[in-house]
Amino acid sequence: MDKNQNEDLTVTKPVIEMLTVANEYCLFFEKAASYKTAEILDYYHKMAPLLYLKGSLLPDMPLNNEAHNERYVTEEDWETVFRELKEKFGNIDTYYVHDHNFDSVEASLSDNMADIYQDMKDFIMLYQKNMQIARQNAIANLASQYRWRWGPIASQALTAVHHILFQEDISPDILKDESWEL
Repeated sequence: MDKNQNEDLTVTKPVIEMLTVANEYCLFFEKAASYKTAEILDYYHKMAPLLYLKGSLLPDMPLNNEAHNERYVTEEDWETVFRELKEKFGNIDTYYVHDHNFDSVEASLSDNMADIYQDMKDFIMLYQKNMQIARQNAIANLASQYRWRWGPIASQALTAVHHILFQEDISPDILKDESWEL
């Protein structure tokens, strides 16, 4: 039997690193009220690429037993994080993205960051049950959510945060340059 066939994918380096990054993200956002807006934006600007990278490295994990699938973040938990961020961000909370039809749709930094918090916290809590089936479900769920939920919103929110942080460095004249015309 190949050595790799015996390897428990739930305790590999990419999973443990994702767990570490997810935990740091959650700990930070659980204390969002104690940070200034600029500190939250700076933290997200640095953490979002790491979350995205670690999410892309998660192993493929089949969801074998949905009876061991649990959600831990309550609506109240999510609301607490969301409200704190919404209050901090004020008028910079709203930004616009393109949907699958390339129509502009409104998005919210506080909503996106709270959604990512929820997915990360649920992953951590389910993984910590310390049963292999629970760890497998935690990884399978997070990898699936990475593809359709938190991965896309993490990168969209990162773009918005980047523009907020570096708006004075972005010249509006760049779009007037003839080389940018189609």
